[in-house]
Amino acid sequence: MHREWALKTRGHEDSGTLGESVVEILDCAALCFTETGFQGTSIDDVARRLGATKGRIYHYFRSKTDLFFDVHREGMRRLMDAVTAAKQDDGTGREKLQRMLEAHALTMMQNIAYEAVVVQGVHMHRLTATTPEQRISLDEIMDIRHRFEQLFVDVFREGQADGSIRRDADVSLAVKGMLGAVNWMTIWYRPRSGESPEQQRAMARSVAALQIGGIAG
Repeated sequence: MHREWALKTRGHEDSGTLGESVVEILDCAALCFTETGFQGTSIDDVARRLGATKGRIYHYFRSKTDLFFDVHREGMRRLMDAVTAAKQDDGTGREKLQRMLEAHALTMMQNIAYEAVVVQGVHMHRLTATTPEQRISLDEIMDIRHRFEQLFVDVFREGQADGSIRRDADVSLAVKGMLGAVNWMTIWYRPRSGESPEQQRAMARSVAALQIGGIAG
């Protein structure tokens, strides 16, 4: 795990690994933040869902804001890993872009609670970043989000250069629109009982195809 992905938990700075206890806390926190939002969630709520004391959470996280940032950071790591892997295969810019959007959509479905926290965004939490360390974490997360978007911008331009994507398309506008549409899955998508991985992959392909349709070269 690269330095920027290391979670800022006590005793785990830059460790490169997530202990089982930390993952359990993040899982429960992601569900709580998704269900009731940042303001509506307390450390008590996370501890109750975890079946543990608040002390167990505070052993790793200094505050609810720090916990939120680490859920957000982990959600972005999962998205970045999936999209980066999809970007590696050969093909035209348009083909790569479609694979990346599919990977983005599938990761959203497979990690819906984490990605809902990502989509909640950190913008509304700027005022809650009250300590220098929290402000540093906020800057790091915003940098990660920018680099994630830049992956799509670069491949979009690659498609314009090879003729697979319209050269008259506004790159920034198109990419923001595509990512916004996929991110909106956190609002309307919920796993259905008995839903198979193949059904999820088929939905991801459909979502990606809809975004690609208007930019063909």
